[in-house]
Amino acid sequence: MRFAIYTPNFGSYSDPRAMAEMAREAEGAGWDGFFVWDHMFWNWPETQSVADPWILLAAMASATQRITLGPLITPLARHRPWNLAREAVTLDHLSGGRLVLGVGIGGDWFGDYSTFGEPADDKTHAEMLEEGLDVLVGLWSGEPFSYSGRYYHVKDARFVPGPVQQPRIPIWVAARWPNMRPVRRAARWDGIVAERRDGTLTAGDVKEMLAYIRSNRTGYAPFDVTYCGETVGLDPGDEAAMLSAYAEAGVTWWLENIQDQRGTPTQMRQRIRQGPPRF
Repeated sequence: MRFAIYTPNFGSYSDPRAMAEMAREAEGAGWDGFFVWDHMFWNWPETQSVADPWILLAAMASATQRITLGPLITPLARHRPWNLAREAVTLDHLSGGRLVLGVGIGGDWFGDYSTFGEPADDKTHAEMLEEGLDVLVGLWSGEPFSYSGRYYHVKDARFVPGPVQQPRIPIWVAARWPNMRPVRRAARWDGIVAERRDGTLTAGDVKEMLAYIRSNRTGYAPFDVTYCGETVGLDPGDEAAMLSAYAEAGVTWWLENIQDQRGTPTQMRQRIRQGPPRF
């Protein structure tokens, strides 16, 4: 199991310079990755400052050399897939091949879609996600690419350069177990950003989910499973038992939840400097 810091892109985590320094500290403390949310607005409990996650990630990539970076998750339907393809490749080059692209349908809780006259329903977003992923990988191929779908049309486009990572940038797809369709979608790609639809995802849930994913995959390519939680504060024995159970079930990335609701920025930076949990 690998360990990453997982922060919002708003509030105390919207300053690119501070985030770059935080990423540098995380790398120095032995964390394996640093991932950020992707929201246009955040209005709970009050309106908060929001930063573009790609700018944050670029600053973080420039301040680090080793850790994996990426957005978790980018609502692909909120982006033009050709713009996202170009941004992702540029960041992949800047980071030296350390990018993971997390994608999902997102939500309209604070008007991320509807404020701008975009469709706000999940069904449309899911259909756009399916098409958008096909467009992304087609453009990343570096070969002439055309596409004709319901939402996206591409004619004779050739994107260069291609990604540093080959055959392409890894893609993790968000899904809430036991919603089968999003989990099947994730099974087509390189990993799943997993939650449970109605509460905590247990180690038993992970085993059941992975069995379903394996039944919908072809080949033997590695597949990552991420799960978000909090460590330090539990009894050390309980914490080790919890992490061991998730690791044995198949979780490959533990995302340490770092945000204002958990503690002050000073407290959270102290947690980062303590390094990843051991078990």
